[in-house]
Amino acid sequence: MLDFNLKGKVFVTCKDRSVSYLEKEVRELGFVPEAVTRTGIELKATMEECMDLNLYLRTASQVLYEIKSFYLRNADDIYRRFKAIPWEDYLDVDGYFSVNSVAENESITTPLIVNVKVKDAIVDRFREIKGRRPDSGSDFNGLVFQVYWKETQCSVYINTSGDTLAKHGYRKIPGKAPMMEALAAATIYATEWNTRVPFINPMCGSGTLAIEAALMATKRYPGLYRDHYSFQHILGYDEQAFLAKKKKLESKIMELPDLKIIASDISLQAISFAQENAITAGVDHMIEFQVCDFAETEIPERPRGVIMFNPEYGERLGENDELQLTYKRMGDFLKQKCAGYRGYIFTGNLELAKKIGLKASRRIEFWNGTIDCRLLKYDLYEGKKEE
Repeated sequence: MLDFNLKGKVFVTCKDRSVSYLEKEVRELGFVPEAVTRTGIELKATMEECMDLNLYLRTASQVLYEIKSFYLRNADDIYRRFKAIPWEDYLDVDGYFSVNSVAENESITTPLIVNVKVKDAIVDRFREIKGRRPDSGSDFNGLVFQVYWKETQCSVYINTSGDTLAKHGYRKIPGKAPMMEALAAATIYATEWNTRVPFINPMCGSGTLAIEAALMATKRYPGLYRDHYSFQHILGYDEQAFLAKKKKLESKIMELPDLKIIASDISLQAISFAQENAITAGVDHMIEFQVCDFAETEIPERPRGVIMFNPEYGERLGENDELQLTYKRMGDFLKQKCAGYRGYIFTGNLELAKKIGLKASRRIEFWNGTIDCRLLKYDLYEGKKEE
């Protein structure tokens, strides 16, 4: 079985353009990155520490623990090379596993070929050694093996997370066009908001930004809301160690009576969804929900904080005309009612963003799925800028 205290090569993945926020989180947990790429961070960690990474990280997608790296020439060599790996050291014969792969090799036309050949190698090895084989499938309900193969270099990992960490587990009602929780957390990190000033989220939809802000402020980590990970299916896993880590998460929660978070939406249904999600997350008592047009959102006079919009992008035909007015009204609202605040608008439509009528001091790049997005920052000065 795997020694959970053995240091190994670990790669923590994230969405492209989010790695700087992931690096900040990783360093705050006490890890020192050995390499930083566009979509992840390489570091040294034990499987025990991988459990912590899964429980604490807000902006990550997966935590991958390397078990083998080798030369692989072409598809004809896959079965032989993978059958030589001691899978019985990681996986119980009565367990369940799945294989996922990313392959860039001229002999491969689809990653499914790699998945099938690797799965066949694993089950055939088990049959020879154990006389029977573990179950397998495409879902991530058991132990997940991840293969990265580029040209002639192949690395095999245990995906210790299983399903993506980008979903934080509290959002039972996603609502209309929701922002993934990891992306919401990354955008809040980008605002450099601190908990001593208000966080205002007009047009809040299902409440993801406001809820993530409350979670971050009170040190409620994603692991509080999730009980299933791939690492729980590794031979050598200690359930009591996991439960102790969950208990430690609970002890880190800080209640902040002066925390001011306001979330508004013109849709009563959206606010209802947001409240339900906030209840699931345990932060409903920290967020003031308002049903109103965004221009009627309460803006506290002091202290001045952060106001953040995530409006629609106008992806469907005929929406742009209406949204042009909405974007102009957002700009007017920021200028007329939010003096002294730092304003942010997250959008995937830069043509509509021109209608805001304010000059952005920063244009921070993100991806929302496949949509090229910007988090636009507006410094909303009181009086003239030079003052």
